[in-house]
Amino acid sequence: MKVTAIIPDELIKSTQHLTKQKTITAAIIKALDEWGTSKKLALLNQKIQKNPLKFKKGFSAETVRLANRNR
Repeated sequence: MKVTAIIPDELIKSTQHLTKQKTITAAIIKALDEWGTSKKLALLNQKIQKNPLKFKKGFSAETVRLANRNR
C-alpha cells in the first residue's frame, strides 16, 4: 500500500539506525512489525494477569519429564 505521511526527518533517521535498515520503507516495515509484536505480548500479559494459568492438582515438572522420556 502506498501512503503519504509527514514524519520528522530525525524520527526516520533514528528508525533506520535502530532497525539497521538501508531504506526508509524497510525501516518503517520492521519498526511497525516489531511494535505490533510488542503490543500483542503486552496485551497477552494483561490477559494472563487477569486470569492466571492454573495447573491441575498433582501436576509437577518431574511427572512431565518422566512422561517425555518414556515416549
